[in-house]
Amino acid sequence: MNTNEPPATDHEALENGRLLFAKECTFITGAVDLAGLPDTALPEIAFAGRSNVGKSSLINALTGRKSLARTSNTPGRTQQLNFFNLDDRLMLADLPGYGYARAPKTQVEEWTALIGDYLKGRPNLRRACVLIDSRHGIKDTDREVMTMLDTTAVSYQAVLTKCDKIKPTALSTLVDNVTAELASHVAAHPDIIITSSVKGDGVADLRAALAALAVPAGEQ
Repeated sequence: MNTNEPPATDHEALENGRLLFAKECTFITGAVDLAGLPDTALPEIAFAGRSNVGKSSLINALTGRKSLARTSNTPGRTQQLNFFNLDDRLMLADLPGYGYARAPKTQVEEWTALIGDYLKGRPNLRRACVLIDSRHGIKDTDREVMTMLDTTAVSYQAVLTKCDKIKPTALSTLVDNVTAELASHVAAHPDIIITSSVKGDGVADLRAALAALAVPAGEQ
């Protein structure tokens, strides 16, 4: 479900996304520092967001798997940068949540610094998906990350999660507010994708958007 219904994602793009994300996706490594990042030239997509925003659940929904990325109701469960290789055409990076987490303050600060260093310095990072909980909207921690991405010229796309948790009128207002705020961010992708990992809303559109950044089929 895209915010701007017309033009809709075309059939070919949707099919390319479906085919890519139906391919084998394997866990490569979990990095706790920059030295542990995988040495790869594959185009990379990072999933960033506040703790418990639904990053791991969305990755599982995209790949059609229940437990590829570890999920938990406990904020801060993802404690490293987890990398997944999708058909040798795209690398997916599941980042630790920033903001609140049930962990020592010093550890949270280390995660936050690692996320920042990764986002600023990863040469093959093609896009960051900045996940925003539909129930809460953009928070100051999100703004800090978006401003950093603007400064470092890393393209990012706002992805609203858990859209099944709020009423349509509230969701419409949220979309208007997020759209207005993103207009002032130079690195923000103009399209907002609204998703529900539970109901599958927006998953096909996000697959299509990310597949467009992958190594073309047959060239890997």
